[in-house]
Amino acid sequence: MLFEKITFQNEHGDRLAARLDQPADEHPSAYVLFAHCFTCSKNLKAVGTISRALTQQGLAVLRFDFTGLGESEGDFAETNFSSNVDDLVCAADLLAERFDAPRVLLGHSLGGAAVLQAARRIDSAQAVATIGAPYDPEHVTHLLRDSVDEIERTGQATVTLAGRSFTIKKQFLDDLEGTKMEKTIGSLDRALMIFHSPFDQTVGIDNAARIFEAAKHPKSFVSLDRADHLLTDEADSRYVGNVVGAWARKYVGPTDPAPRETDEQAADRVITRTGDGFRTEVLGGGHAFVADEPKSMGGTDTGPTPYDLLLAGLGSCTGMTLRMYADRKDWPLEETVVRLSHGKVHAADCDDCESTDGKVDRIEREVEVRGDLTDEQRERLLEIANKCPVHRTLHNEIVVASSLRDAVVKA
Repeated sequence: MLFEKITFQNEHGDRLAARLDQPADEHPSAYVLFAHCFTCSKNLKAVGTISRALTQQGLAVLRFDFTGLGESEGDFAETNFSSNVDDLVCAADLLAERFDAPRVLLGHSLGGAAVLQAARRIDSAQAVATIGAPYDPEHVTHLLRDSVDEIERTGQATVTLAGRSFTIKKQFLDDLEGTKMEKTIGSLDRALMIFHSPFDQTVGIDNAARIFEAAKHPKSFVSLDRADHLLTDEADSRYVGNVVGAWARKYVGPTDPAPRETDEQAADRVITRTGDGFRTEVLGGGHAFVADEPKSMGGTDTGPTPYDLLLAGLGSCTGMTLRMYADRKDWPLEETVVRLSHGKVHAADCDDCESTDGKVDRIEREVEVRGDLTDEQRERLLEIANKCPVHRTLHNEIVVASSLRDAVVKA
């Protein structure tokens, strides 16, 4: 996905590191502001997977590191839940100033509680989604249970979370204790979607029940069956992104931050973006999907291969061409099924190939036409199949004019 690295200042002047993920056509229908989990970062794998799923549905996602975490400046020991909320408001202001104000707020774990709290200060937000969020931010203290006494006694303690050491001060605990969510959730006045796993060992499922009970409609709950708290299984985080994107469309009206292509312009243009590995985002005619390679080839098998897409182009063109021809002739064609396969054969073994040396590409195409058709009509349709535009393109001389374009990723 297209991304831009951004920095912005929090209320204390610390520079926070952010990443803006954009859909392939660079014209998002709306912006999502994403808050990561406690002591995590914007680069958590689940955060990236969710963002990718959202961009494939036409949404842009701003994710950033809270003060003192990841690539952001500041002292984590001086932060607390309230300062995280302040950081979110600063991030929303950044979007409003440079792009478009966020219409969707999305938060994971304590970040989920933070977006619930921040929503009242972000007027543009129309929908809020939480993932594994605690009903009460003070719930986080159970992660610090072995150090709470020391923090209360000495004013601070060094704790180890997920293999990393953090200094937690008493003001952090005091701030959590002073934050009450029931009134905040009850007066949210935005569409709310709650994701939670009944197998979450970090934040129990009862937290989702209490958030749901406190919230007013419209509200929705999605059970993440067998998912862990950090959504380490990519299928779980991808599912969350897909559902959030579909749900948000009901509440998020379209925006036009930049002129969009006309249908005619988009129809002649395909954009692909390949990042890590072989997984490639494809935008064609305004429609987004994914291409990939099978796991045996080093891919992740999340989409058709490039040759699958080539065959799909020929097969779909064949079916459409036969439909147009049959309709024009008023023939009773009910359905066309085209089965295709691709391989390479030795030219010497190919009776109908012009080449005599090396190997040639061979596409096998089997056309099945269904309906009350005569034998003559069926034979004529097979002849027409060979005249579909993609078939002709594959047989004509093809010139691919390649050029370099300046990178659009900004550091």
